[in-house]
Amino acid sequence: MEGKAVPGQLVVSKSGRDSGKVYLVIDFEGDRFIRVADGTLRRVEKPKRKNVRHLRYYPAVAEEIADKLNSGERVTNPELRRAIQRLVDDQ
Repeated sequence: MEGKAVPGQLVVSKSGRDSGKVYLVIDFEGDRFIRVADGTLRRVEKPKRKNVRHLRYYPAVAEEIADKLNSGERVTNPELRRAIQRLVDDQ
């Protein structure tokens, strides 16, 4: 599923200092990098840049976050944290 991420999709870091950390996809930077945030340490204002090969992709997508990101609306950190918690609980 590499390279087929969508905004709002649940991902987990496979490598680096943040290995095992859960994020949501926020934005794309070319073909090789994705910007991710968790709303706590990595806030929406300053998402983390991750290589697409260093992420494990899950099919779960936070629809409300995806809709906001696709329409250009502002996503808040509390919304991001709630969406991640809901998706993790469902997994």
